[in-house]
Amino acid sequence: MAVKKYKPRSPGRRWMSVSSFEETTTRRPEKSLTRPLRKKAGRNVHGRITVRRRGGGHKRRLRLIDFKRNKLDMPARVLSIEYDPNRSSRIALIQYADGEKKYILSPLGLAVNDEIASGSNIEMKTGNSLPLRNILPGVPIHNIELTRGKGAQLVRSAGAAAIIMSKEGNFAQIKLPSGEIRKVSLDCRASIGQVGNIEYEGLSRGKAGKTRWLGRRPKVRGVAMNPVDHPLGGGEGKSSGGRHPVSPWGLNSKGLKTRKKNKASNKYIVKRRG
Repeated sequence: MAVKKYKPRSPGRRWMSVSSFEETTTRRPEKSLTRPLRKKAGRNVHGRITVRRRGGGHKRRLRLIDFKRNKLDMPARVLSIEYDPNRSSRIALIQYADGEKKYILSPLGLAVNDEIASGSNIEMKTGNSLPLRNILPGVPIHNIELTRGKGAQLVRSAGAAAIIMSKEGNFAQIKLPSGEIRKVSLDCRASIGQVGNIEYEGLSRGKAGKTRWLGRRPKVRGVAMNPVDHPLGGGEGKSSGGRHPVSPWGLNSKGLKTRKKNKASNKYIVKRRG
């Protein structure tokens, strides 16, 4: 993937950079594998805003991604590499030998007409899905399950990859992109390779309007508000707040650890990130 930059013909174009989309092979998704995606603007089932600064944005359709890869020992051919507006990575449309089509995350290096598969006794090549017990330490992996058969939950964003550090008993110790080392059952599945679109992190939106296209609304600083609206509001002239940064409800907004201290899965974390 290459990054496309524009000539600064306007203030919005001056810093903007976009993907060249040279790895994508079609503009139209497989209609049978898409669903309507209703916008909720950060509201829950009661109509109350639970996630602030959400709303608007471009209209999208949801692509149904196969995170389980449970169609075992049946070869599939890559039909196309496509853009997905709902995630940072590219997706690949594959067709199995029996004619069924599915979307998967597209790893780096996967190309049209490549043959991939999912199983236990298959080759460790890019795009194939295997149980962790059949993957050698040091091989880059992504799309990792936490619970057997539930589907992948880890390492799914653009450019991400994890590595198996070691295997002990029924668990593999996996180093995640964040630096955290975590135990995962050897029966869980993972896909070989690094997630594609690796230059996504280096893209610059260039203007506020592009953020609005993504459905993200403006953020107002607490210190710029009135005391009635925010704990950091008020003060004569510019104020630094006079207290540690907090949310409108008084909870610390920087550095507050939100993970429960007695969470059951803590025993699977060997080393914390950072």
